Amino acid sequence: MLPVVSLTLFLPLAGAVLILALPRPTARTVHSIGIGTAGLTLVGALAMWLEGVSGAGFSQVEELEWIPAIGAAYRVGVDGISLPLVLLSAMLFLVAFIYASSLRERPRAYVALVLLLETAAIGTFTALDGILFYVFFEVSLVSMYFMIAGWGHEDRQRAALMFFIYTLLGSLPLLLAILGLYLGSPDPSFDMRAWIANPPLEGAAAMWALVAMLVTFAVKIPAVPLHTWLPAAHVQAPTIGSVILAGIMLKFGTYGLVRFALQMTPEAFREAGVVVLVFGVIGALYGAFAALAQTDLKRLVVYTSINHMGYVIIGVAVAALTLDPSVRATALDGAVLQMFSHGLVTGALFFLVGMIQERAHTREMGEFGGLLKTVPLLGWSFMLAAFASLGLPGLAHFPAEFQIFLSTLGTVPAAVVAILGIAIIAGTFLKAIRETFLGEPQQRWHSMPDLSVRELLAVAPLLVLTLVTGVAPSWVLDIIHRTTSALVL
Repeated sequence: MLPVVSLTLFLPLAGAVLILALPRPTARTVHSIGIGTAGLTLVGALAMWLEGVSGAGFSQVEELEWIPAIGAAYRVGVDGISLPLVLLSAMLFLVAFIYASSLRERPRAYVALVLLLETAAIGTFTALDGILFYVFFEVSLVSMYFMIAGWGHEDRQRAALMFFIYTLLGSLPLLLAILGLYLGSPDPSFDMRAWIANPPLEGAAAMWALVAMLVTFAVKIPAVPLHTWLPAAHVQAPTIGSVILAGIMLKFGTYGLVRFALQMTPEAFREAGVVVLVFGVIGALYGAFAALAQTDLKRLVVYTSINHMGYVIIGVAVAALTLDPSVRATALDGAVLQMFSHGLVTGALFFLVGMIQERAHTREMGEFGGLLKTVPLLGWSFMLAAFASLGLPGLAHFPAEFQIFLSTLGTVPAAVVAILGIAIIAGTFLKAIRETFLGEPQQRWHSMPDLSVRELLAVAPLLVLTLVTGVAPSWVLDIIHRTTSALVL
């Protein structure tokens, strides 16, 4: 039987090695290898999806000895929480390579870094060994640092350094928590399945481990007030960097919140659940109000990400606080679906903002007006993604946010105040659409070209999936619910 998980995991790394091994490859060859490798990786992710998950526990597990003396091994597998994120990663990286195929500035290094980042992303979501998870978690920082520093905008060096220092220092508490879980195990091992089945820490030790995890994942999500690196990194990152950072890497934090904090320290999380919930509500409202204040389209989308990640935190916190298994499953279903839908919607928005910037060399909404008449395909695509981001029924965010708020209302009714964020985000995007796309077009934008075939191939799949997930979310929710309904906290 083919080790599908491992093949899918290491295909991008193999593609990166091939690119670096070729003597002076042309840009066309490099991009072709990138697109082909990402396409094969998506095929692997689809094969994993068709294989599915069994419910409780992990499926498609593959294991090899690595450092037997300390109980560390190469262990990978998926469940209903990680599998949708693997599929999302494979899809986003493929459309990212399609979009980046016009790049002519050091394409060899660029494509190799993105392929390395794809392996790190899929590895983070499939790792079932604590050390292996941490390795993939950290390798992603290196790739993104060099992407921002090497291909970002005018202040890229400062933004890249800020991103790297914040996230590297933020990761150290997680390493301490992993060591604590290892030392607390009756049979010392880094097997995450054992930590989930029988949480090794309790009492004060579990609470300290939880605090360490929360610091790491709060930086990665990012949660207010540890979010200050995100606007700088996004604004200075190239378009592909922003798509991957928002669509995939922010999910490292929310995924870790579920996989580590919720599953490995459940009692401590239940005790601290109200505090986590408060941070989620603050993040959702702060992100919405901050987005409303922006005049830069890219910064606007950045702050909506903080808002949407706040909803995910609320869902996970509610799952920890409730004693009702059905409410817990509903909260986690909504949180995981929100991670998935956010990758689709925000990925599309960053693509579209990047397309506007490439044409106009500005992102200030006040500089535009009437673009819908000049670039109708781009304009309508932006509107569809914006309506999805504000939670319009029939689009991807609605079923996720509905489940989060439904479970919140039945558990901690006061926290439903976070629903105000939806109204604020609606006002934010309606303002952006009015200022950027409606009204009479300015003379200087009359010759602006509409979306090219390359750009359509990059953004159209995300918009189609946004619509499909909004209308028929069961294709994702069925996989998610098989695991969430079986979780016992």
